[in-house]
Amino acid sequence: MSIRIIPDEDKPSAAIEIVLEKPLPDYDLEQMEQPTPRDVDGILVTQGFRDLVDDTRGVLIELISKQTYQPGLDADDTQMAPLSLTSHDPIHLEIVQITGAICPGDGVYRPGLWIVMREPRMDANAPLPTIVLGRIETIAHALAKRLDLE
Repeated sequence: MSIRIIPDEDKPSAAIEIVLEKPLPDYDLEQMEQPTPRDVDGILVTQGFRDLVDDTRGVLIELISKQTYQPGLDADDTQMAPLSLTSHDPIHLEIVQITGAICPGDGVYRPGLWIVMREPRMDANAPLPTIVLGRIETIAHALAKRLDLE
């Protein structure tokens, strides 16, 4: 499994690309390597992949709802904070998009997850600071661990 964080240069957002490399029998996703992008399209429209996207959304909401962030602390190492309308967390992330992706590599194509997150309290034309990118990376790895994508 490969995770890539792609920050926008002129917006307070970043994309997470998670390439699915191993079979996911719980989602009826068995054959990940495909010869063409069109073959991956067939995977992205299955009910199993839709279920994976739904589970991804639920886990992400749980992971980003934590009240505090400490660099270097795994997102799964702390108790989940209750959801509330106010937060004293200096980093506030929103999920902008969760969808499927066609990921090329080594002469084959694989399905993947494409997630876009942003920090809405930042200047609309400013890139994300390193600490926010670190939190997004921590969340991405915790997500992969929780969904057994590793």
